[in-house]
Amino acid sequence: MILYKTDEQVELMRKAALLVSKTLTEVAGMLKPGIQTLAIDNLIGTFIRDHHAVPSFLNYHGYPFNSCISVNDVVVHGFPNKRELKEGDIISVDAGVILNGWHGDHAYTFAIGDPGKEVAQLIRVTKESLYKGIEKAVAGNRVGDISFAIQDFTEKKHGYGVVRELVGHGLGKDLHEDPQVPNYGKRGSGAKLKEGMVLAIEPMINLGKKEVYTEDDGWTVRTKDGKASVHFEHDVCIRKEKADILSDYSPIEKAESLNSNLFSS
Repeated sequence: MILYKTDEQVELMRKAALLVSKTLTEVAGMLKPGIQTLAIDNLIGTFIRDHHAVPSFLNYHGYPFNSCISVNDVVVHGFPNKRELKEGDIISVDAGVILNGWHGDHAYTFAIGDPGKEVAQLIRVTKESLYKGIEKAVAGNRVGDISFAIQDFTEKKHGYGVVRELVGHGLGKDLHEDPQVPNYGKRGSGAKLKEGMVLAIEPMINLGKKEVYTEDDGWTVRTKDGKASVHFEHDVCIRKEKADILSDYSPIEKAESLNSNLFSS
């Protein structure tokens, strides 16, 4: 069942989404070669709690960390650990908060130093595909219009692998609500988009083939061919003429550009 939000509820969700944006901005400022992904997760947990919120992911269906930190060929749900980041690594940081009872949930992929031409393009294209999908997130369209826009741009135009097993989703009082928002599909298919729907749109795009597998920990999803994967995510409210993006990449991008350890696309 799709749950529609009032304008007042959307504003509460915007506050939650923007706290995630602030959290990812803090991450952008600390990333460097030699840092452990567990240290990043600890910062995320502390920052969220210091802002009177709760990390959404911690203990969600048993997930044991504050955030998902996915490096290189890890698509999503990577466990933070004592692995040290090195030059050329890419790192997707996915974080969520519960603030005043409402969830914010979004993600950003960073590159430590220069990841190489192929992967740098994958980052750019995946990020752009997110906005291609958001352009279709308006009242009167259908979920499939978002899905098709992302798939057409990444798979058909650039030849990348679009992950099928993992999808975007509705967002609200629960971290995952209806409808599911795949990153592949047919125009005109799926649930009709109506004002007050809040979606987490999140392309997960592989440099190589679309196939993935889940490690024995039950969470970590990797590409089968071992090639890089990129993940971006925004929280979006459906409106009549233009989607309302509740999260904000601009402070993250600014911090990214100011951090000399990061490759800014």
